[in-house]
Amino acid sequence: MHRPNSPNLVLVALLWLVLLTIPLWVAAVGGYVDLASRVLVIGLAAMATNLLVGHSGINAFGHAAYFGVAAYATGLIMKHLVPSTPVGLLAGIIVGTAAGALIGYLLSRLRKIYFALATIAFGQVFFFIAFRWNAVTGGDNGLTFQRLPINFGFGQIDLPSSATFYYFVLAVFASAAVLMGIVLRSPFGRSMLAMRENERRATFLGIPGNRHVWIAYTISCLFVSVAGSLYGLLNNFVNPHDLHWTQSGDFVLMAVIGGMRSFWGPLLGAAIFVVAQDSLSSITDNWMFYIGLLFVLVVLFLPRGIAGLLQRKAS
Repeated sequence: MHRPNSPNLVLVALLWLVLLTIPLWVAAVGGYVDLASRVLVIGLAAMATNLLVGHSGINAFGHAAYFGVAAYATGLIMKHLVPSTPVGLLAGIIVGTAAGALIGYLLSRLRKIYFALATIAFGQVFFFIAFRWNAVTGGDNGLTFQRLPINFGFGQIDLPSSATFYYFVLAVFASAAVLMGIVLRSPFGRSMLAMRENERRATFLGIPGNRHVWIAYTISCLFVSVAGSLYGLLNNFVNPHDLHWTQSGDFVLMAVIGGMRSFWGPLLGAAIFVVAQDSLSSITDNWMFYIGLLFVLVVLFLPRGIAGLLQRKAS
């Protein structure tokens, strides 16, 4: 990633100002705090997907599997083992990342369409396990649990409160975004970009392709697992449809609309998608038609996404 120029810094500063003040004004524009939390969570999942698809050039369409596995792990741990929000969050991240690391290792030798199809196939395996394993996951009825306050002994964070939970999500999101930026600016991140541009040439330069694909896949699954755990806590509920391949497609669609090679683009795409879904679905059952139309227009006229247009206007 290149060093951001002054206009980009202004846009990023404006973004954080908006994120920090959302609970103060979101009701005035017809929204609600839980919707803002959902934008952050889904935005993190889209950014994690973009880390692999946009920045590494690896076509992956099964990230919803690890998103959903992390949410299920969080819910099951909190409901049956340890009624603790931090423990549930950590357990979800570990289980989702471990699943991603395992599948990534099995897929690391594949490339292009074969890799993409394999990610969908493995993702659907997780979906059908969640759908059929009624005794554990609740099947199509889903799994219900409750996020709990974080108690420090001398005080507690009241996570059941929507506004408090939003800032909790924002803190986790900010930490994940910083780590993601560090990864992209690291030597490993540079090698990911090199493989995206020309994997054969990168291999000749000594970059181990299969191992880099596996590590990149695992890192991407780590961040999408963070989003999945937060998503379960946000809804106090998870069902098999959170693992479906269409959810993975939505993450990629958000990245494309926002800007696949932009760091913050997927968050913008997620905001557009989530807000449109929330507002249009109450008006028409065909709300996805309008999202699809926007997607087509972006692909035809804005190949760098909406974030690319904003950067161009700011320069």
